[in-house]
Amino acid sequence: MTITVAVIGFGRMGRFYVKAFLADSRYSVTYICDPSPDSQALARTMVPDAQVVANEDVIFADPTVQVVTLCALADSRLSQIRKAMETGKHVITEKPIADCIEHEWEVVDLVEKTAPERGLFCTVNMYLLNSWYHHEMHRIIDSGELGELAIMRICHMTPGLAPGEGHEAEGPSFHDCGMHYVSLARFLSKSEYKTWHAQALRMWSWKDPWWLQVHGTMQNGVVFDITQGFVYGQLSKDQTHNSYVELIGTQGFCRMTHDFKTAVIDLHGVNVTERIERPHGGKNIDVLIGQMAESILTGQRAPFMPRLRDSAMGSQWAWRFLDDARSHEMPAIGTLDELERIRERRRNLKDGYGLLPRNNKNIT
Repeated sequence: MTITVAVIGFGRMGRFYVKAFLADSRYSVTYICDPSPDSQALARTMVPDAQVVANEDVIFADPTVQVVTLCALADSRLSQIRKAMETGKHVITEKPIADCIEHEWEVVDLVEKTAPERGLFCTVNMYLLNSWYHHEMHRIIDSGELGELAIMRICHMTPGLAPGEGHEAEGPSFHDCGMHYVSLARFLSKSEYKTWHAQALRMWSWKDPWWLQVHGTMQNGVVFDITQGFVYGQLSKDQTHNSYVELIGTQGFCRMTHDFKTAVIDLHGVNVTERIERPHGGKNIDVLIGQMAESILTGQRAPFMPRLRDSAMGSQWAWRFLDDARSHEMPAIGTLDELERIRERRRNLKDGYGLLPRNNKNIT
């Protein structure tokens, strides 16, 4: 059986999905939808057998399309998911699953009521929940090698997206990107947030914070801190990043670092000292679409396939932490002139962190 799929939104993420679908023999890409002439031309080159359209309703009206993949802006997703439920199509969507938290919970309610009745599967690209290294850390916690989990330290700072680069529908960087790490802390601790205090900084005097650190406790007593920002050497001669997850238990610890090519876990457990090193896996799009294919072909939801509720919870907590940061002093450091220099540099970079396709700025 070949699963027919349509991709709506052919910007950066849409292209990632199409490449992954083309590499998986279980799928056939039958439609690509994007209003941009440049994106349409690229789509015809990448997938000559697919129909390239500007109107998404053509896709929803076609009963042969089994899966829709939603990669346009967040403010389009509520209506698209509603159409998918009405026309009986499985859904793979980017996050956030709508343009505001109220709409996100509306999507969750709609899907949780409708999808099971119609035999449909819906998932969201919460890629850290599909990363092999986080599942390995989850296993390490369960093994007892750390003793009892006590402290989680999570950090992700890169040059990344600069303010005003066309992703405003997803909010400031701690929502756009940080919600992944907010969800990760819930996943690793198997608990919900209890207390928190957030501090943010308005880098380059931008209107929104572009760096945020939050710390607090989970309901099971585990202490956490999360640091995220696209602020790491934006104008440095040679760009790099700082990304790690550190789990400290009552008896041992493990830590994960990566360079976006290779991920490494160092375990110092009570019985085992081990270094685990494997390819990073990137956005894990291949894992996500594999989970969807397994679900459709077996009729049973793949056990670790992220749910839309996971995204809504991550989004809601990210907004809460941002709101808490705004209730405290939020310094503005740097100048808008510096920010314009950063934007200009990123417009001309050929290899960098989170660069957007030059022929389509309005992508997730």
